[in-house]
Amino acid sequence: MRFSSNGTRFRLFSVLLILVLVAAAANVQAEPITRLSGVPELESLKKYYSLPNFAIGGKYELTNEGSFELGGAGGVTLESLGREPLRLSYIAVGTPERDKDGKIVNAVIISSYYSGDSSFMYFFWYDGQKGNGFSDGPVVGPGKLIDTDKYYVIFLDALGLWGASKPSDGLGMKFPRYSILDCTQANYRLLKDHLGVGKVKVATGVSMGAIQSYVLAVLHPDFVDAIMPIGGITTSDPVSRWLFQLMTAGMQSDPVWQKTKGDYYSLPKDQHPNKGMMFGWSILGHTGYSFDFRAKQNWNEVKKEVFSWEPNGDEGVNLISKAKDFDVDDLIYRNKGLETYDISDQLSRIKARTLILHVKNDQWLRYVLAEEAASKIQGAKLVGYEHPLAHYAVFRAPNVCKEAVMSFFKELGMK
Repeated sequence: MRFSSNGTRFRLFSVLLILVLVAAAANVQAEPITRLSGVPELESLKKYYSLPNFAIGGKYELTNEGSFELGGAGGVTLESLGREPLRLSYIAVGTPERDKDGKIVNAVIISSYYSGDSSFMYFFWYDGQKGNGFSDGPVVGPGKLIDTDKYYVIFLDALGLWGASKPSDGLGMKFPRYSILDCTQANYRLLKDHLGVGKVKVATGVSMGAIQSYVLAVLHPDFVDAIMPIGGITTSDPVSRWLFQLMTAGMQSDPVWQKTKGDYYSLPKDQHPNKGMMFGWSILGHTGYSFDFRAKQNWNEVKKEVFSWEPNGDEGVNLISKAKDFDVDDLIYRNKGLETYDISDQLSRIKARTLILHVKNDQWLRYVLAEEAASKIQGAKLVGYEHPLAHYAVFRAPNVCKEAVMSFFKELGMK
């Protein structure tokens, strides 16, 4: 009997040990593949909102706002795939002003760029942050260009990366194929339903954030008083499509991606297609700064951005952090979501006052496309400037073009 009792105890202990190990493994697997915040130390500023039954990847009938309140026709909800509702995230600062119905009427929204989120834009633009230097000074804060003593400033994440729902949450290549219209419409619902914004005073952002400013004014012409797109375009042109398709091809060239076709989430993060991620970012970085600027740099610095399957020394060393911070499926989806974007024939719908800022020597999103957009938006003003940093100079635009921005804000009654 004693042997039987000990045997029972042993079996019970074994079962308990297995359960503990299974639970531990589950906890390890539950670790997020990518962070919720681009700047980890600012994650505590982020807030979240679940948007139920939002259809992703559908078709938008732009002349009928009611038809896409919860996404485009024929889209797919995350709930239908067994997931939680669409997660949205943002950082809000400043002083909300409400009308008699309690709606916020002094909101300034800042949408995220291609690889960024609300924390990155806060890092670059909010007064006192370390990123102010790269932006030639702060843009947002008490008494600043976008004055938080007077306005309620909302930094928005975009569907597909960081704090918003994204393929790397687990669905990978089964995630619905989203569009830039989905990104914008989802955040419109966040603004209206969750934050109670009745009307946006100014919608702005850099690069893809500028694109979302254009899109918002097309989707909801009466919702926004003014837009200030910085370095954005209104259609995906051959130059940008070529670039981002090359980036996608670089990421997919990784043997891990080739073997798994994007279904690699059962593997530890250090076994993901990280080399492909580095390759993709190196392709993008090749044309990010002006060639004249790059030509004058020392190769010992430049080579840290240059990918090689068999690197020598510190070649590509600066790309390692990209592999750690980003996910290949996430960026493939972002690239696919932008490649068919085109609202160029809908710009006459825009009622918002418009100031376009654009880097003239931008090698990604060409200045000629900003000129074309300005010609199609009634009363639009375009201010161009050249800069050695080319596309990356978009972060500096409000300070480089401060006089034009202040004049625009004065016309809006903001200064």
